[in-house]
Amino acid sequence: MSTESELIILVFITLFAATVNGALGHGFSSITVPVALLFYTNRILNPALVLVEIFINSYILLMNWRGVPKVWKRVRTILIGLVPGIILGSYVLSSVHPGWIKFTTFLVLLPLILFQAAGLRKPIRSEHAVGLPFGTGVGFLYSITTVSGPPLALMFNNQGFVKEEFRAALGLIRVTEALLTASAYYYLGLFSVESGAILSSIAPSVLIGVPLGAYMIHRLNPETFRRLCMSFDAWVVGFGLSRVLIELNLVAGPAAYLLWFLVIGIDSYLLYQYFTKVKLKLFQSQKIKTV
Repeated sequence: MSTESELIILVFITLFAATVNGALGHGFSSITVPVALLFYTNRILNPALVLVEIFINSYILLMNWRGVPKVWKRVRTILIGLVPGIILGSYVLSSVHPGWIKFTTFLVLLPLILFQAAGLRKPIRSEHAVGLPFGTGVGFLYSITTVSGPPLALMFNNQGFVKEEFRAALGLIRVTEALLTASAYYYLGLFSVESGAILSSIAPSVLIGVPLGAYMIHRLNPETFRRLCMSFDAWVVGFGLSRVLIELNLVAGPAAYLLWFLVIGIDSYLLYQYFTKVKLKLFQSQKIKTV
């Protein structure tokens, strides 16, 4: 595939991802990265995405600023934990073979997405005790992949954050981790001409997509929209993981795609369960209205 074709695909996927982020408050990197890694390495892609994330998450934080005082004490240990995780992750990104970074990215993302799709709920009693190691893990993951939405969304949904608190907490953490990661990348010399070219290509998509998503979400069912986006994520990550297994010679040829088909099967089952529950709730609500 030519460089021009790769950039066109990247522009369209970032437009879609920015729209999702504008609608849900997260999702830009978790949608963009699995697709973009089919053409670029993390070392070239990440610096561009981190700069975009600073803008996107600053917008999300600004729109939900009133919720910050309500969540500040609950997330401060996570913010502290980000620092060592980002330092370590940035160093790993600069020194480890790109193929293994790709493999790690897909391998970590896949279960997180499927856990979200399954509607996993298991509240943690001691947020402050868990916050520091959780923040370190999130910082490490973000600095390697620029993705932290899935674990953060899983955590905050489990802890019962309401909509404004959820978005405020996400915005606060993700602005902080993006700024810290950009600083670490600059110190390690990871910004490059190639990253700059990617940034200039996707910037218009982001400027259009974020406000578009914020407008659209008022006309859609947020939970159904979120669930369909997770399915897209799972299928792309499954495909990417199969591809990188071949690239690293861990699995020979077509056999690697059995993993992708397995992911499709699991997600299709979870999607069926979700829509069955939605249909049941709709039926029950109509029955109550009739009575």
